Amino acid sequence: MREFKVVSPYEPSGDQAQAIEKLSQGFLRGDKYQTLKGVTGSGKTFTMAKIIEKVQRPTLIISHNKTLSAQLYREFKTFFPNNAVEYFVSYYDYYQPEAYVAARDLYIEKDCDINKEIDQLRLAATYSLMERRDVIVVATVSCIYGLGMPDLYKEMRVHLELGQTLDIKKFADSLISLQYTRNDDVLDRGNFRIKGDVIEVFPPYMETDEAYRIELDWDEIVKIRRFEVLNRNVTGELDETVFYPAKHFVVPREQLISATDRIQKEMEERVAEFQKEGKILEAERIKTRTTYDIEMLKEMGSCPGIENYSGPISGRKSGEPPATLLHYFPDDFLCLIDEAHVTVPQIGAMYEGDRSRKQSLINFGFRLPSALDNRPLKKAEFDKKMNQIIYVTATPRPDEVKQSSQVVEQLIRPTGLLDPLIEIRPSEGQMEDIYKEVKERIEKHERSLILTLTKKMAEDLTQYLTELNLKVKYIHSEIDTFERVEILKSLRSGEIDVLIGINLLREGIDLPEVSFIAILDADKIGFLRSETSLIQIIGRAARNAQGMVVMYADHMSPAMEAAVKETKHRREIQEAYNKEHGITPQTIKKAVEDILIHEKSDAQENAQLDVEVIKNKANLFNSSERKKVIKALTKQMSDFADRMEYEEAAAIRDQIREIEAQYGK
Repeated sequence: MREFKVVSPYEPSGDQAQAIEKLSQGFLRGDKYQTLKGVTGSGKTFTMAKIIEKVQRPTLIISHNKTLSAQLYREFKTFFPNNAVEYFVSYYDYYQPEAYVAARDLYIEKDCDINKEIDQLRLAATYSLMERRDVIVVATVSCIYGLGMPDLYKEMRVHLELGQTLDIKKFADSLISLQYTRNDDVLDRGNFRIKGDVIEVFPPYMETDEAYRIELDWDEIVKIRRFEVLNRNVTGELDETVFYPAKHFVVPREQLISATDRIQKEMEERVAEFQKEGKILEAERIKTRTTYDIEMLKEMGSCPGIENYSGPISGRKSGEPPATLLHYFPDDFLCLIDEAHVTVPQIGAMYEGDRSRKQSLINFGFRLPSALDNRPLKKAEFDKKMNQIIYVTATPRPDEVKQSSQVVEQLIRPTGLLDPLIEIRPSEGQMEDIYKEVKERIEKHERSLILTLTKKMAEDLTQYLTELNLKVKYIHSEIDTFERVEILKSLRSGEIDVLIGINLLREGIDLPEVSFIAILDADKIGFLRSETSLIQIIGRAARNAQGMVVMYADHMSPAMEAAVKETKHRREIQEAYNKEHGITPQTIKKAVEDILIHEKSDAQENAQLDVEVIKNKANLFNSSERKKVIKALTKQMSDFADRMEYEEAAAIRDQIREIEAQYGK
């Protein structure tokens, strides 16, 4: 196997080296669960890369959303240019699941728009896992959803080698059974063409635009070449090659036909049940729909919603877990769960949400009971399939800590910046106190954040401080997407001095200008004032050397006590390290405009990939297609804004405006 090798101009600094060593040793001795507890800005991603280099195992990295996954994918591609770094996320640009709302007697058909580029990346991930061990797959929680069976995927591959006798017709039939399409005019991904004694095949999982050319002398293979599709340049002469299926859901015809018998039997039993219960409409509905699907499967090899029959097709018993991306990994793989405090609960929540939607469809005759077997893994099934896990987070939950054989802290930032000072002050007279603190920050050209518990309080406080001649804005869910982007920019550039919000703790908000954070009602019980939330909020002030957090409360809640204790612990370690190494922490003094330009450039680059794919699939001169594209982009923009990723949202907004200006609204 080719070894994992990190390519970087940097060496581990601060306490990265000890974290890398401890976690690597823990993995190699067989520890099932470990935790990397790393503060924001300490270089957790670099530590993850060095652990992979140390243990030399195929690795799955799970993140809780597409944006963070894309960011990790780019970083790991940079760290490991000589290894296979793959990307596995949901391939839907737009997805409306099939559903039935009984209260309104409303049936909603499944509607989706598949991103072909992401589909290709998903196929590349499984292809790499089949062919090599130096593989890193960066994935979202979509990796726990059903996928084609790996044994069948591997079994159905077609192997060719020099000197082999090849029947062209049988080979073409084999490719078609692997879901390739014959097109003798245009060679595109997932297509093949035959011209005389030359066969060209373009597998959809190729990382670059390269295809294979098989040349025959009568019926003997004399040459196997890899070539660039665009300019036809030959890039390699091969002794052998293998073609994997063009789609994950591929089943031999014999297995598909036997599956239709099982589906037919289940349908008959279900119809009898409905009739016995006097549900004539439901009985007729399931009979009509299923009979049509069976005919489609027999004639075409597929049908709309074929995934709902994945249980009978694969031969799984009711309740058995489906095959997923996890099943493509070898048994000795490493799993790194990024932002585990968010990602792990998300993994646990997927199954119940999926089941409740499908149960309604089954109860009213839209789907057979076996549709429940097309599902994500349960949390227990996920844990059982895992080999060894390292949780990566700044705020591990008690469950992760309890599971872990060791919790390794990474508290030193390469910049030398410390966790902020914390003060607890009474809520009585808090407005006057906040005004005084904010005024001090304004004189130093620094910014402030104020966190409230309700929208009404955010609005009222904004009005109060505005009347005191402060430049203040608030952000909450009812603020227009475009406006949210502009407000955050205004804070960075100094057009406003204070930002008031409810939930400003999202990872990725980098505000080095903010030196003061006020947390109102800090002692209230609930998600917004939990230990995890408080620690995350406090971390927003850790980008500034003068960072300070004031909690306004009438008593010390357990969450406050834990957050203060944790921050004090981190700060003591950071101060001792700085003193020992002669480091004076300093806020990054880079011009705000430069930071904004850099962030906008990065955001546009990140958003451009998805936008181009959506645009290229449509004729923008056609008003209905243009409307669909703008709708998809608007949804994407809103998703970014809801996650407070405002630069990405702004980049999508600019793309929408550009389309409307060029092609019309």
